[in-house]
Amino acid sequence: MPASGKQVPKDRNKLKFKTKPSGFLETPKVTIPMNIFRYGQDTLTASLALGLAKKEIKGILSPETIRKIQDSAEAVEKIAQSEAIVYGINTGFGPLCTTKISAADTKTLQENLLKSHAVGVGEPVDPEISKLMMVLKIHALAQGFSGIRLETVVRIIWMLENDIIPVVPIQGSVGASGDLAPLSHLFLPLIGLGKVHFHGKVERTETVLAQFDKNPLHLGPKEGLALINGTQFMAAHGVKVVERMHNLLTHASITGAMMIEGLMGSVKPFSPELHQLRPYAGIKHVAQTILNLLKDSEIVASHLHCARVQDPYSLRCMPQVHGASWNAYHHLKETLEIEINSVTDNPVVFDETHTISGGHFHGQPIALPLDYACLAASEIGNIADRRIYLSIEGDTPGVPKLLLNETGLNSGLMIPQYTTAALASENKGLCFPASADSIPTSLGQEDHVSMGSISARKALRVIENVEKILGIELFYAAQAMDYHAPLKSGKIMTAIYERVRKAIEPVISDRILYEDMETAIDLVKSGELVSLAKQVADQEGLAFETEWSEIFNY
Repeated sequence: MPASGKQVPKDRNKLKFKTKPSGFLETPKVTIPMNIFRYGQDTLTASLALGLAKKEIKGILSPETIRKIQDSAEAVEKIAQSEAIVYGINTGFGPLCTTKISAADTKTLQENLLKSHAVGVGEPVDPEISKLMMVLKIHALAQGFSGIRLETVVRIIWMLENDIIPVVPIQGSVGASGDLAPLSHLFLPLIGLGKVHFHGKVERTETVLAQFDKNPLHLGPKEGLALINGTQFMAAHGVKVVERMHNLLTHASITGAMMIEGLMGSVKPFSPELHQLRPYAGIKHVAQTILNLLKDSEIVASHLHCARVQDPYSLRCMPQVHGASWNAYHHLKETLEIEINSVTDNPVVFDETHTISGGHFHGQPIALPLDYACLAASEIGNIADRRIYLSIEGDTPGVPKLLLNETGLNSGLMIPQYTTAALASENKGLCFPASADSIPTSLGQEDHVSMGSISARKALRVIENVEKILGIELFYAAQAMDYHAPLKSGKIMTAIYERVRKAIEPVISDRILYEDMETAIDLVKSGELVSLAKQVADQEGLAFETEWSEIFNY
């Protein structure tokens, strides 16, 4: 699985799918040939979901899955025609759950549900989020407990494969009875309504369907409820949080290691024997990664026996601070894997005599980890800003104040730290947990809601801010390392430093800096430096990844 950023694994034609998790740490694997994923049957991960959304992996419905879908739809049809009263099939919704709906009106009821619940506002989510929502919903419906018809699932797959991607407003979900508003917008196109992204434009659904000579679907009993009940808006954002946070945390080790060299920090606090005494996986992973990056560094070796006793916390405590964020990330990753392989609509249909109206649509199980991840990402930005500030104080031998020899006439790198301070402060405001709030809805029927959609959106905003902070740290760290020439780093870090210097020239006197900052930020976001580190490690027979890397891969 990809370790960071947008990199695609070379061996994706040998993908391994975990068996369905019964808890946090299920590990047996079954090999599926080629780039095929069986919806409703194989176990989904964040990486596989991204591959399906990007069409790097093909999603199919196996004969076994088709049979389960058809059996469930048949059970719902029988219930709809019977005298039994079953919520969502022949009753109204929410506070109208006691209102009986006639068999003749059950289909109209489902289409009315999509129309009345499509009340989102704000800018559309990125089309990739909409694609991920479709992937996650297909996988949930294909498990055969939702009463959805095969025709409907096939139409969603067809839309995804043809890049007909629904326009979904970003605001409106309280994350409780599923992501009702965003999922309603996601599936309005099934009945010919709403808007879609198509060929780089936003078009009305009926216009696009006409180009393919396709008619809108007429939903059957329970189908509307099966489509809009679920946590796919929250979970789709969660997939992106996992992807980008992994990349972020890996780059934090790179920029942190560069700062250790630039500021002539000690490597003793990263010693394995120290971290065996407090053996969190995240702490040990960070400490070993930084030692791997600094292996054979002439800069580190030049001051091994200096008189300085210890470094400030932003250097010395990277394993503890970064490592805690890795642990928070891992909690989200494992929780999300359970979530995206779950059935989260309501009611759940076991057979025509056994349906249960429960609460699997409630977003609390992922809202809490998303808020935790948001805080964990913010702390990476917080400590990186402290290292940036430390680098311009002028307390490192050979490294001038403001990272420039001639200051006074020149401000040097004084001001970009204002930007990182602003970003770090903004993140603190975004760290208030959305899941700590609940506002009753649906006339009190939904009297506790998770607000998990806000947790997910905030987490991505914080990660975006921290990507910027780390990009600026990369810019500063390279500038600090310039002053240690002719001493060299080890092979991995030298390659990273040279890649930065290929893109950004050293600052000799004041110039416009925002373009350099943007270049550095793009290097972080792209994942290119992580790929470079792995490439050099492979070529030189060095280690970059650690024995804990596998548990953090997604």
